[in-house]
Amino acid sequence: MPRYRLTIEYDGTAFCGFQAQAQGVPSVQASIERAILAFSGEAVRVHVAGRTDTGVHATGQVVHFDLEKAWPAQTVHNAINAHLIPDAVAVLDAVVADPEFHARFQASERRYLYRILDRRAPAVLDRNRVWWVKTPLDAAAMHEAAQAMIGLHDFTTFRDVNCQASGPMRTLDEARVWREGHEVHLVFRARSFLHRQVRSMTGSLAEVGSGRWTADQFRAAFEARDRAACGQVAPASGLYLTGVDYGPIERKA
Repeated sequence: MPRYRLTIEYDGTAFCGFQAQAQGVPSVQASIERAILAFSGEAVRVHVAGRTDTGVHATGQVVHFDLEKAWPAQTVHNAINAHLIPDAVAVLDAVVADPEFHARFQASERRYLYRILDRRAPAVLDRNRVWWVKTPLDAAAMHEAAQAMIGLHDFTTFRDVNCQASGPMRTLDEARVWREGHEVHLVFRARSFLHRQVRSMTGSLAEVGSGRWTADQFRAAFEARDRAACGQVAPASGLYLTGVDYGPIERKA
């Protein structure tokens, strides 16, 4: 039974997150599973590297699934895309994976990008793809404050109350903030993240960028290990899962 690994991208605006919901509720997982069934005749369960919430996008999400019949990876790639045309989902790459490969449990790194548009004029072309704020943000101040989170820490402050993880300890390997024209970009890299951790960190860093918080106040909120100390939670619209790493790439077929 061959196992296939897909790298996919999607616009999360019209979906109620990645995970399949009740029948009739749009999800990325349901769209992919329908496309696989349409071309192969097999009803499969797709496993994902990281479930994303309603409205969150991806440019480098990874999934895997098994089929009874062996197909060339390029055939799988093309056939799934053909059936995904009505949806805002696309397969970027398909490989035949090792039978033991698991998209979620073997991931060694996940990367997220958050985009903030800070200008007076609202987002028109990028509506639902950025967080629009009217207040100019100091990206350098946000970057400096973010460095307090690098390393192994208790991220309770930036952990959603409904998070199902076994504990709040996480190791953040990278937190970068910089300006790209009228946008402020934030990149976070870690093996794993808590539920809504990136959006929570981003919203609190925006408090620093706007001047409402100092870097010391941000650090104090983080070190409080108290969800009540978290600043605003950034909206889903600006968040992108941009990549997942596993080590050597499985062979193409």
